[in-house]
Amino acid sequence: MNIVVVGGGAGGLPLVTKLGRRLGKRGKANITLVDASASHIWKPRFHEVATGAIDSDLDAVDYRAHAHQNYYSFSKGRMSGLDRENKEIILEPATGPGGKEILPERRIPYDYLVITVGSLGNDFNTLGVREQCLFLDTREQADRFHERFLNHCLSADFYRDTVSVAIVGGGATGVELAAEIHHAVALLKLYGHKELDRSRLQVHVIEAGPRLLPALSEQIASAAQAELENMGVKVHTSTMVKQADEHGFITGDDERIDAALLVWAAGIKAPDVLKQWGLEVNRINQLVVDPNLQTADPAIFAIGDCCACELVEGKNVPPRAQSAQQMANHTAANLLRIVKGEPLKPFRYRDHGSLVSLSEYSALGNLMGSVRGGSFFIEGWMARMMYVSLYRLHQAAIYGWLRTLMLLMAGRFNRLLRPRLKLH
Repeated sequence: MNIVVVGGGAGGLPLVTKLGRRLGKRGKANITLVDASASHIWKPRFHEVATGAIDSDLDAVDYRAHAHQNYYSFSKGRMSGLDRENKEIILEPATGPGGKEILPERRIPYDYLVITVGSLGNDFNTLGVREQCLFLDTREQADRFHERFLNHCLSADFYRDTVSVAIVGGGATGVELAAEIHHAVALLKLYGHKELDRSRLQVHVIEAGPRLLPALSEQIASAAQAELENMGVKVHTSTMVKQADEHGFITGDDERIDAALLVWAAGIKAPDVLKQWGLEVNRINQLVVDPNLQTADPAIFAIGDCCACELVEGKNVPPRAQSAQQMANHTAANLLRIVKGEPLKPFRYRDHGSLVSLSEYSALGNLMGSVRGGSFFIEGWMARMMYVSLYRLHQAAIYGWLRTLMLLMAGRFNRLLRPRLKLH
């Protein structure tokens, strides 16, 4: 049996890890992971990559090495087509510098296909956004922000100018990025930027809705806004953006919010290519799936941000890392049932709560009660500890607990030898 997983993100990588250990190791199935990148970084940490809080080289998982250790195969490439009649996926040619072809178009056969390609920023066709704004959808985009941010800070320090960043989107990414920028500027002052401090930092967070963090509770949103404003972040709620230009954003009221770095983190959509494969998609390109996470083609599953799985009538499972991880575990179990000839079981989403990190300053969120139901609000060091533990759980899913503990220890030693911020 050939099982192909397209996308090595928060859902895809744990999925192939489980399948490799349970099926690939025993020779019961050939597991193949396909991804356009050579390595994986947990997407909820892209805002830390962008500011240099983590080193993308040190924290990345190399797909080829991980595949070797976990009994699956890796094929680097971008899926461009789907031949459902012959049960093959099509990878576009790979090119190098100057457009020279490295690999031709390739086809990979499957018996079961799992599509988990994640999501991209949705610019809602806003004028100028694609040309002027930075996005944080991929590691490459996070690295690009990091380079431009360091250059902007270097110039501001020399000319005694203002570091200015405007972020559209008051969701978790926008809020966390704003806090990380403040922390990064404080650290840069320690590393030789003597004229740079947070008094010359101007960060705007622009949200079209009436409050920040619209997917979370009013209590969390109010606490997050208070924390950001205490840092000096200017929060603009109920503010629509109708255009971006080289100097900043123009709002629906024709007011300007100018900044040197423009970031778009408002809304998501699945990649446009999903519309081309003859499968049902919704208005934001997500593949529509049944309770088993199967598309209309029973040989094709979809999990994570790129799928629309109904939670309750009119409401889908939220596009979060915890959703992708739960779907990955469930799909692995269902594929094992297929191998054994057993019937599939429907997916049940369990909301474990949501946490938002405000860099080293604080964290806040809500956890779902396991005994009496409902949820309870947490903040401060406990919330920070819980937030960090989410990443450790992700590492445990792809490395196992022993290696995760070794990575934790290695990270502690690295802090003694390396700067607290990536400076290049």
